[in-house]
Amino acid sequence: MTADDYVYVRALVERHTGIVLEADKAYLIEARLGTLARRQGLPSLEALVTQLRQSPGDALQPLVLEALTTQETSFFRDGHPFAALRQTILPALLASRETTRRLVIWCGAASTGQEPYSVAMLLREHFPQLAGWQVRIIATDFSEAALNRARAGHFNPTEAGRGLDERLRARHFHAAADGWRIREELRRMVEFRRLNLIEPWTDLPELDLVLLRNVLIYLGTETKKGILRRIHRQLRPDGFLLLGAAETTMNLEAAFAVTHLEGTTCYRPGPPPAA
Repeated sequence: MTADDYVYVRALVERHTGIVLEADKAYLIEARLGTLARRQGLPSLEALVTQLRQSPGDALQPLVLEALTTQETSFFRDGHPFAALRQTILPALLASRETTRRLVIWCGAASTGQEPYSVAMLLREHFPQLAGWQVRIIATDFSEAALNRARAGHFNPTEAGRGLDERLRARHFHAAADGWRIREELRRMVEFRRLNLIEPWTDLPELDLVLLRNVLIYLGTETKKGILRRIHRQLRPDGFLLLGAAETTMNLEAAFAVTHLEGTTCYRPGPPPAA
């Protein structure tokens, strides 16, 4: 892969996804696109990039973008944020929403569905009073292929074993060919839809809780600022934002107040950002 091809692919990915592939990620691009080239029946990585250049916007482009998008996830990933949801965040939201009995949660990088299904399990396990509420879990992702897997709710034994204990698996899954399938009552709790964070956010309602974990670390500074400003506008004044452990709003968006909980950090809307 030539240096010019490498620059072209990096620019394409950033333009369409906001993801910044650092200069030392050549090995990742070559490995993932090499696999894609073989799957597409192309003789080499160079042939794939040539086709990409000659026909921008055709069916190959989304495949390239998806190949270079990280889809790492697991059930109840990192543990501490879910403990904070159970012990502090969700009880606070339930108390403040007692009158309306409505709750809207957005998982902004749902990947193959483990995070939103983990949230759904948490609600079913620990908050039975929500049975009479209108609860929406909206799960979005850039990758249509990942969303199709999430909608199917089928996980292989390795995926089902990551972060999911046997009790929860027995309660919320049933055995299926080559793995486990989420039970229908839990699957119906999650609305999956495609959304590219750097494109317009259509049809997102006002939000009570946003999980956008391990996404900002891949984006450029101005892209991060724009996303956080939009989250601030979508989030109700007493809502909560959860980011990944290595992420923060500091030096990016002063309109969020930092709240430290045991083992994790959350962000609450402050005054509106200056125009």
